[in-house]
Amino acid sequence: MQGAYRNQPLAGAISVICASLLIALVGALVKSVSTSLNNEMVVFLRNLFVMICVLPWIRPIRPRSNIRTTCFRLHLLRSLAGLFAMYCFFYAVSRIPLSAAFLLLSSSPLFIPIIAWIWLREPVAAPVRVAILTGFLGVLFILKPGFGIFQPAALVGLGAGILSAMAMVTIRRMSPTEPAIRILFYFTLVSTLVSAIPLTWAWQTPDSSALLSMALLGTLATAGQYLLTRGYSFAPAAQVGPFTYTNVVFATLIGWMYWAETLDALAWIGAALICIAGIIASRRSHSPPVAPATIDSGNPSPGNEHPPSPK
Repeated sequence: MQGAYRNQPLAGAISVICASLLIALVGALVKSVSTSLNNEMVVFLRNLFVMICVLPWIRPIRPRSNIRTTCFRLHLLRSLAGLFAMYCFFYAVSRIPLSAAFLLLSSSPLFIPIIAWIWLREPVAAPVRVAILTGFLGVLFILKPGFGIFQPAALVGLGAGILSAMAMVTIRRMSPTEPAIRILFYFTLVSTLVSAIPLTWAWQTPDSSALLSMALLGTLATAGQYLLTRGYSFAPAAQVGPFTYTNVVFATLIGWMYWAETLDALAWIGAALICIAGIIASRRSHSPPVAPATIDSGNPSPGNEHPPSPK
């Protein structure tokens, strides 16, 4: 059956585009609810509601077979990298334009070859090196250091991209033995438990409106992640990967419609450079391509994983 999926690039593209829309909506909900809840509460509630959505996917008959693992340290590393990427991304979303936050997050494919070279000793092809340098130039156009309009929160957004790249390389390291549902389970479990720790000093009681928004956020995040991994099961990553950048388009439209946000000329140039460089870096890598970070957040999906069907 998997071979049939590989011949359906249109279905894969549609799934990835729909996932990108949901992920952009998640970012918009984060930006909206951050006006009444601090970052610690938003991250914890996001993880809690995603955990509620994920638990039914663990088969009730033989749950241990789904969660038993021999590489817990890698799960822990992936989970912590993804969690802190989430903290960084949510912080950036609340303080800079939605589109800029997504653009900086989308820089993660530029860091994947570097981290994979340092950690996994994967060679970096010449075209990928050029793409990385081009993408970094795009990042500078977004950050605009020295122009008097630099925002420190943008550096935090870039940190989300770097940490997401670390999470994706760790997933790549585990993927030969660890199925997608196990990786998702441990990420959600560890993230929920660890993100509960800051609540001992940062607890805020959410009102009914904020709680409803967070429940919707968790549901959309789970659905977006499912559609994304589903899209990558329909066609090779090189074919559907570029469509993940539509989350920047959706984020730009949402930011313009609801917060009157706009990007200046330099930011648009940076956006083009980052997207082009990210696509080249993903397609020309020696190892299996990895999807650009989608942060439902902190929960990127590699192209060689397939989600379970919720039953």
